[in-house]
Amino acid sequence: MNDDFHDIARRTLAHYERNAQGFFAGTIDHDVSQNIRALLDALAVPAPAAILDLGCGPGRDLKTFSDLGHRAVGLDGSAEFVAMARAYSGCEVWQQNFLDLALPAAAFDGIYANASLFHVPRAFLDKVLGELFAALKPGGVLFSSNPRGANEEGWNGPRYGSFHDYPAWERYVVGAGFLPLHHYYRPEGMPREQQPWLASVWRKP
Repeated sequence: MNDDFHDIARRTLAHYERNAQGFFAGTIDHDVSQNIRALLDALAVPAPAAILDLGCGPGRDLKTFSDLGHRAVGLDGSAEFVAMARAYSGCEVWQQNFLDLALPAAAFDGIYANASLFHVPRAFLDKVLGELFAALKPGGVLFSSNPRGANEEGWNGPRYGSFHDYPAWERYVVGAGFLPLHHYYRPEGMPREQQPWLASVWRKP
């Protein structure tokens, strides 16, 4: 069964590898300042904070954190994205598959998972969230933003995803030990049916 899920991860990452340049061009101008602010506002430490950008892609938000004076480290499963993120942000970037994370313990004040954790199959979600919990310092903050759904899971074109509603997502994250701070839907100012993204902020006690 694990081999099946690792094959899912390989196929999803292969899609990003093939389309890395187009993905960068198509997302570089996306305004995610609300999400960056949500993480930074929840941090209990002054800058520079140690921040892990989980699923950093080509490095757009990683560069923003660094430019704001934080000690930002990126992580992505795509070798192409890792190379692009290093070049674009000037930050340290680790190549790791979400299903096989190797994170230092209690190393980060914040973990920023923007449009990344929805790629984790539900069967692995407890494991991955537990590893993120362990990688945060006490009082550290996890931010996540995922496409919301009705708790379906499967292939969406060439990418695999799990699409949670808030109650289901809360059960997973609280189950990993986190305390809920707040959540919201994006983009701002739109009717709910036009807000496909669920963002949430959590604290490690």
